Amino acid sequence: MAKDLLFEIGLEEVPARFIRTAVEQLEERMIKWLEQSRISYGQVHAYATPRRLAVLVEGVAEKQEDIEEEVKGPSRKIAQDASGAWSKAALGFARSQGVDPEQFTFQELNGVEYIYATKSSLGVETSSILSEGLLGILTSMTFPKNMRWGAHEFKFVRPIRWLIALFGTDVIELEITDVKSGNVTRGHRFLGEDAVVREPSAYLDVLRSQSVIACVNERKDLIEKQIKALAEEKQWKIAVKDDLLEEVLFLVETPTALFGTFDPAFLEIPQEVLITSMREHQRYFPVLNDQDQLLPFFVTVRNGNSTSLDVIAKGNEKVLRARLSDAKFFYEEDQKLHIKTALLKLENIVFHEELGSIADKVRRTRRIADGLASALQISQEDGDAVSRAAEICKFDLVTQMVYEFPELQGVMGEDYARKAGEKEEVAKAVFQHYQPRFAGDDTPDSIVGALVSIADKIDTIIGCFSIGIIPTGSQDPYALRRQAQGIVQIILAQNLPISLSEILNIALDVHESLRKMKLSADEVRTAIVEFFGLRVKKILSENLRYDVVDAVITADFDDIASVVSRGKALMDAVMNQTDFKTTVESFNRVSNLGGKAEEQFVINEALLQEQGEKELYKAWQSIQDGYHSALEQRDGLKALQWLGQIRNAITEFFDSVMVMAEDEQVRNNRLALLAAIDKDLKGFADFTKLVW
Repeated sequence: MAKDLLFEIGLEEVPARFIRTAVEQLEERMIKWLEQSRISYGQVHAYATPRRLAVLVEGVAEKQEDIEEEVKGPSRKIAQDASGAWSKAALGFARSQGVDPEQFTFQELNGVEYIYATKSSLGVETSSILSEGLLGILTSMTFPKNMRWGAHEFKFVRPIRWLIALFGTDVIELEITDVKSGNVTRGHRFLGEDAVVREPSAYLDVLRSQSVIACVNERKDLIEKQIKALAEEKQWKIAVKDDLLEEVLFLVETPTALFGTFDPAFLEIPQEVLITSMREHQRYFPVLNDQDQLLPFFVTVRNGNSTSLDVIAKGNEKVLRARLSDAKFFYEEDQKLHIKTALLKLENIVFHEELGSIADKVRRTRRIADGLASALQISQEDGDAVSRAAEICKFDLVTQMVYEFPELQGVMGEDYARKAGEKEEVAKAVFQHYQPRFAGDDTPDSIVGALVSIADKIDTIIGCFSIGIIPTGSQDPYALRRQAQGIVQIILAQNLPISLSEILNIALDVHESLRKMKLSADEVRTAIVEFFGLRVKKILSENLRYDVVDAVITADFDDIASVVSRGKALMDAVMNQTDFKTTVESFNRVSNLGGKAEEQFVINEALLQEQGEKELYKAWQSIQDGYHSALEQRDGLKALQWLGQIRNAITEFFDSVMVMAEDEQVRNNRLALLAAIDKDLKGFADFTKLVW
């Protein structure tokens, strides 16, 4: 027989951002305990609202499974003497396994006979171990932040107010922080009341009768349908961001969508400000027209039913009016702040005690950006825009709007710079220098924004590495991984003809000239190159096989655009060319012998005696210009095609020429030829890394 199991932890309101991971954790720990306890079960359902975490398991067996296992002991030769008596080793093994030596069996393994003990364990009633098991699950749960309450030492995400532990219709007794388990749950804080759950299968219906939708997916579908219905009725476009929907989902137990309005005069403020205020402060969904322009409406989700929605809407409108009035005031006050004055204020904001103020960072960023512009030989006009954009890129950090809404840094900078009369490309770059801000975000679409963004990010990376702030494990307080990833993405998106070493050299020179570094430039460079290697590898691994990634990364990743191009070309060849394995085998034969050549060996054409080596030398010479030109142009496909042209010559060489000739000069000359070819091969990839 089997019964359903219900375990509900009733709590004070849990922060929305903790609930999803908490209920997943509860489900995982329940499954793990059942499996470790040898208790069979059916489907598992997890439920969560702001006031409860629950898991319902169908078809839980009433008894543990019996087990019988064989344990291998010492060999028979060691276990018995010549007369057949058990040795001390055998008797000790019997005691350790709790069996009688007479129960031993013999089995042969790899030609040797061993003794085996058969252990049996009878399963106990599930109900007898549930109390300890459920309490163990509850106390083992972890959260980003915990709290204590009353005089209790136990910590949990929020105070526990009730517990349900039902196995079938039976209550499993357990107690924690003076709360005893039972079969009574609590409904909606205002619309429901305490209710008895007679059996686990009735859980959802009982809660629904008390105005609680416990199923997360059901609640989400309800919210989405209500918002969609509003949009269709009003002919609106309601901007629903996944992260806000997720938060609202865990703020309510009975969701009801409604809309409100605000004064159209507020639309004079940039819509990013209004949207941020609505989303971040009020958890409202903004309403747009078909041109994605903000309309003077908002949509929110009430934790309750549809009674008196007009009153609820008016209350929300009143709160939003105050929020938007503050935003309007901040925006208007910021217009009075001159950029020059704002830049002076940056002197008083500390970036890091060992790296100086934000103003110090801006000075370094500008110098680095100027160096990048010079290295890339961009136009004078773009160069001037890069310099100016880098100079003012952080000025909006001292504005009231960014102080109130930090997520608007860059957004307000672009708007204020444009209003202050800055050139359009400069204003855009003030915003774009933060891009990409997160995974999947856009990269700067202008050369000006791209160079200022790279300069800002590499300044942060070098500054942090130079004082020992290097990401380890999950610790990355300055988001250096994201910054490095951003630099790689920008280089690829803009196809910038600049290497990582050039960027590092420019930035390190600036740091050495403007501040005293704890570590030497070479130490910082080595650490950062390794750090960037992991970022490049991560990007390549999104589309390429691991061995292809290793092959092209090992060759070189200093030119990021080149390594990506080579990786794509090699992946295509590995996957789609039926004879490419033969090509790689010929390349690897070159590498195996070419590696034996000493550095002082040079090719002497006069010492090429056999026809096979003459043809190989000729074939290799014939691809030099095309191959190296393709590499310089970052055309991995053409470069690989050029290399493929010498495959037959390599095969013929090894078939007809004895590389390790008796004549030392001839032998060294052949090794020098193979080493030179191998050097070209390894400029594309280390083909020995490929796995077939």
